[in-house]
This record gives sequence, C-alpha cells and structure tokens, in this order.
Amino acid sequence: MASMSGAPGAVLDPAHAGRWRATWAQVMAGFVPGLSTLEETMCRAAEAAGSPPGKVLDLGGGPGVLAERMARRWPAAEVSVMDIDPVLLALARSAPSDAAVRTIEADLSSSAWVGRAGADFDVIVTVMTLHYLHAAQVQALYADIRRALTPGGLLIVADLMPDDGIASLMAALDPAEGAAAADLAWAQWWSDVADIAEIAPLVAERAAVFGQRPPAEFTAPVSWHAAALGAAGFERVGLVWRCGRHAALAALV
Repeated sequence: MASMSGAPGAVLDPAHAGRWRATWAQVMAGFVPGLSTLEETMCRAAEAAGSPPGKVLDLGGGPGVLAERMARRWPAAEVSVMDIDPVLLALARSAPSDAAVRTIEADLSSSAWVGRAGADFDVIVTVMTLHYLHAAQVQALYADIRRALTPGGLLIVADLMPDDGIASLMAALDPAEGAAAADLAWAQWWSDVADIAEIAPLVAERAAVFGQRPPAEFTAPVSWHAAALGAAGFERVGLVWRCGRHAALAALV
C-alpha cells in the first residue's frame, strides 16, 4: 500500500493486517445489515455532483476498509481516514493495497481534530461512529465538519437512527438474536486480535485510551440529526438510506 500517515505510528505485518481487516468487515456487516448497499449509496451520493471528489475524509473509519474502497473508486482523490483507536489505525497503515490512504489519529470529541485533518474536503463520511459521542458532542462535531468542508461539500452520516415507528416495528420483530450474535462476533474479534504478539501492545494502548471513556450509546431519530445539521449550517439535508434501525443522511454545505 502506498500509505501515508498524519503522524508516526505502528505498522503491522501486511499478512496479519489483511486478515484482520477482512474479518473486521465481516463483523461490521453483522452490526449494519445492508452495509454494502449503504457504501454504494454513499459513493453515488458523492458522485451526484457530476465529478469524482478530489479530497475525502472518513471520520472514525477504523482500519480504513471503506477509505480504501473509496480510494480505489476515485484513484485521483486524496483519501484520509481518522480514528483514535491505536489497533485500528495500525491496521489501516498496514493495509496490503496499492490504494493510497492517509491515516490521522485524533479524537472527535474535541474540535482539535479539524486542525490535524485540514480543510477543503469535498466529501466527509462517518459510519457507526456518532453513537460513541454524547448529544452535545455530536452537535459540536457537525459544526466542525461544516468548517472542514469546501463550499458545496457533502457530509454523509450513518448510524443508529431509530425513528419511533421503525423502533416499534423492529422491537415487534425481536431483533435481539441478531444483535447478540453481532456482539459476540465483536468480542471474539477483539479477543483473537489480542492473541497476536505484535498487536497485543496496541490492545493495551487501546484499553488506556477507552478505559475512562465508555461509549455514550447515543441514538437519536433522523429528525434530531436533521435539525442539528441545519443548526450547524448545512443547507440541504435528506435521508438517503435506511435499513431497519440504521439510516444515513446526506447534508450539503
């Protein structure tokens, strides 16, 4: 991989990185039914202006699986992935690919990430990241993203957004079994990764990072996100994808 990094960091054996990035994608597909259709919807929305984006940022993009796919789709684009997790960032840096992706270590709960990432992005995406933050932090993040986008830029945000009707329907269908299986796969993935000698020290670093900051488990309906995006200065906001309790919004500067 012609990999670039916003800051020095651990690089892993490419064979290990390839394996664990592939299994990560499988785990995420368990959490987000229809993930492949979401990614295609996001890319098509980004291309709707009539030309491929030139500068793209994936916030909370973990091991860079989506970022790499976007870099392959738009080979002339400058694609970056940002995360705070040392394990996932190391996997992103070590991806065995010819797609160039810059990795950036930063905390989305603070506006300082904008200074590390830069500005004038054509497209910013964030998938299954906002639920780690509290409501006020999400509102602040939307304002930060607005500043980081170029005029005419696009934000696509996907997460758990269970509108009241959808939430009632999903509860009636009893999705608990699927959620439990996804949680088990998540726990097993992290357990297996921790057994890899070169990754184990990064797992310890991760424990230090997240030990004092448990996930907020924040979920809000589409209407809340649309209002927050409007308050942050986005001019056009619309629902572009839904699968059960998960949804994606596109917002234009």
